[in-house]
Amino acid sequence: MSDNAAALAHFAARLAFETDVSDVAADLSANMAAGVPGVVVVDSRSRESWDQGHIEGAVHLPTAEIAARAPGLVPREAAVVTYCWGPGCNGATRAALEFAKLGYRVKEMIGGFEYWAREGFPVESASGVTRRPVDALTAPVSGIDCAC
Repeated sequence: MSDNAAALAHFAARLAFETDVSDVAADLSANMAAGVPGVVVVDSRSRESWDQGHIEGAVHLPTAEIAARAPGLVPREAAVVTYCWGPGCNGATRAALEFAKLGYRVKEMIGGFEYWAREGFPVESASGVTRRPVDALTAPVSGIDCAC
């Protein structure tokens, strides 16, 4: 395989199985507008982490519970997106692997909860839904699309 062919295969595979927080936010917004739950976002962290804050509308399903609980919580036809804390954590990768073992279409959200919050998307906790200011190191503070 040539270097170019290998690069094409590598990057195509990454895009097939990874997504970023901006794309997840756009998909969730489109699903809400259409009234169709086409994407199910799964938080694979502990209860304590979930309670501290999570993506609004996400399903809490720790990795160790996916095999037993996913079939009753996540529709088989849904596209699943897993996340954990952030780029320094591979919990979302392990969760995605568990969903793949069950035959789900699944992607890992790169950046995790950290980048979701840092890019100013809604964070839900027991005290309600909040948004943090956009971190200039992760997204344009003007609110415009980064066009990447």
